[in-house]
Amino acid sequence: MLRASVIVFPGSNCDRDVQVAIEKITGFPVKMVWHGDASVPASDLIVLPGGFSYGDYLRCGAMAAHSPIMRDVIAKAKAGTPVLGICNGFQVLCESGLLPGVLMRNASLKFICRDVTLRVDNAKTFFTNCYRKDQIVRLPVAHAEGNYFADTETLDRLEGEGRVVFRYCDEAGEATPEANPNGAQRNIAGICSENGRVVGLMPHPERLFELPLGGADGRRMFESALVSALEPMV
Repeated sequence: MLRASVIVFPGSNCDRDVQVAIEKITGFPVKMVWHGDASVPASDLIVLPGGFSYGDYLRCGAMAAHSPIMRDVIAKAKAGTPVLGICNGFQVLCESGLLPGVLMRNASLKFICRDVTLRVDNAKTFFTNCYRKDQIVRLPVAHAEGNYFADTETLDRLEGEGRVVFRYCDEAGEATPEANPNGAQRNIAGICSENGRVVGLMPHPERLFELPLGGADGRRMFESALVSALEPMV
């Protein structure tokens, strides 16, 4: 039986959405794991959901990165357990050191809540292998700190290693300044670890995973997780 865990921080508000998406699409039983717990149950997949952990005080994701549960999340990620960080979860992944860079205030200094167009730049990660490379998808964003920043050396390394997973683009797939909702460097919307098993992105796939929600472009992230998890068993 495949298992998933969703970490719940004070201020998480997308944890139940992720639980519903995972259970509906993959059939994984989902454990909701409190941030103060010492360890994550044995899992084939861990998700850090969106929200405003600790009220985004100090710096978004910074306090959550030091929650007791994160010691075990980091250990499990380094041992190979796949981890997906969505929006605030992406911020936590960066603050914890599992992914490089940082998410800063949007260039507009305003909260952004709308659908964006993305290009899939890496369709070989644990969470994207059901997409096609260069596929154009639509997902919603809802954040005030989604402006991805890293030094030039780090950005060049991410590009060279194919670790940019999603990029903000126009409908033709061009990563233009106009298509960039938050000022993120090189239009980066999501990145992955070296082994492709830790992925962080600002847009919310769980908010568009079935047609009654207005679209299903996020569905393949969870289908990818299912396919990836089952692959070693085949």
